[in-house]
Amino acid sequence: MPKTIAMIPARMGSQRLIKKNLRELDGVPLITRAIRKCKSAACFDEIWVNSEDKEFASIAAQEDVGFHNRPQELGDNNTTSEQFVTEFLSHHDCEYIFQVHSITPLLTTDEVVAFTNAFVTSGHDVMLSAIPDQIEVAYKGQPVNFTFDEKTNSQDLTPVHRVTWSITGWKRNAFLEAVAKGKCATYSGSIGFFPVNSMAGHAIKTEVDLSIAQAYLNVMKAR
Repeated sequence: MPKTIAMIPARMGSQRLIKKNLRELDGVPLITRAIRKCKSAACFDEIWVNSEDKEFASIAAQEDVGFHNRPQELGDNNTTSEQFVTEFLSHHDCEYIFQVHSITPLLTTDEVVAFTNAFVTSGHDVMLSAIPDQIEVAYKGQPVNFTFDEKTNSQDLTPVHRVTWSITGWKRNAFLEAVAKGKCATYSGSIGFFPVNSMAGHAIKTEVDLSIAQAYLNVMKAR
């Protein structure tokens, strides 16, 4: 069986929502929710929290998962995911790595399982979580999936896919080979898209975002 790792990035120095990974949603910190979601999925050989701040080490230990202490210089808001994923993969051997974001808490456990299984069996080098949307989309004033020559019913349109980053999968070797060649490893090789629920891309970046997520959970619990 191929070895799979779930990596949960958790930067402490967020600016718009201070210490957002430690903020609580439904009484549970976002970082803890992400860890427990990965554990509940029961489809990973290892689960790691990846942060520049050792405050997350105690949380990882409490939840019985690994803690990867990335360099401080990879913890500021100018650092790209490609940089810290590369650094992480240089220390951890696996065949597949799955980045699971704590700040997109409305991605479900079932979707984590389905995404992981789909990627491992797909043959792709990269898999991106995305929300399919059957609506007219234009780019720089020009139609993408419709034409100005006629009105098309929305159900007949080709869906566009909005990438959510709530969960992303890469083949480790393909990713590192692309880095070594100076290519963009994030999108290197064969790319697949996996549909997730319409709220899975709701990222917690502000106080309002957190309030919206809580309101959504309250509605879902009341159904």
